[in-house]
Amino acid sequence: MLHRADCGLAGIQHLPVRGLNLPQVGANRDNVGRMRTEREKMLAGELYDALDADLALARNRARDLCQTLNASREGDTEVRRFLTSQIFGKGGDTVWVQPPFFCDYGSNIELGERVFFNFNCVVLDVCRVSIGDFTLFGPAVQILTPMHPLNAELRRKQEYGKPVEIGSDVWVGGGALILPGVRIGSRSVIGAGSVVTRDIPDRVFAAGNPCRVIREIAE
Repeated sequence: MLHRADCGLAGIQHLPVRGLNLPQVGANRDNVGRMRTEREKMLAGELYDALDADLALARNRARDLCQTLNASREGDTEVRRFLTSQIFGKGGDTVWVQPPFFCDYGSNIELGERVFFNFNCVVLDVCRVSIGDFTLFGPAVQILTPMHPLNAELRRKQEYGKPVEIGSDVWVGGGALILPGVRIGSRSVIGAGSVVTRDIPDRVFAAGNPCRVIREIAE
């Protein structure tokens, strides 16, 4: 596990709402009788225990990596490239991240070629977040997959999530919120400060709270 003082490359190489209905509670065993892990339930969008020890370790790993990235200097290009390759499940070798950047696990974020995150972006990836090639995120964009039960007693113990999919050549303006379960089509533009609560089709400009299509984009 990374110690906060280990900011050099050598010290980090061994780092280990659409709808409000709750998801169906999945079976605790798979079809061969093996106990299903909390991670498997989490990625399947089912109720799971976020305090599970393995999940806590995975979150600690991602946050230590992000903390090291956020403490790096502009000239630390090799360190930053190594860190992004460790943080993201896919695409870390070409992504451009302008720190600070924050995520839950990182391993559930799959990027296409040359994705760009501006300052202070947040991706809470309890479920899969898929982002296509050449997509750009302005500063302080938040991509959120976690959901919490409306029932207070259940909310104390479990949560769940919904995946987010964002196409290629999308531009998301600064301060936008992309909520659980949303899909944004390729070549679309999301206005700054928008709250995206439902799917957005390809090749449109959409904005507002809630975000809605303003017009098509002619190319």
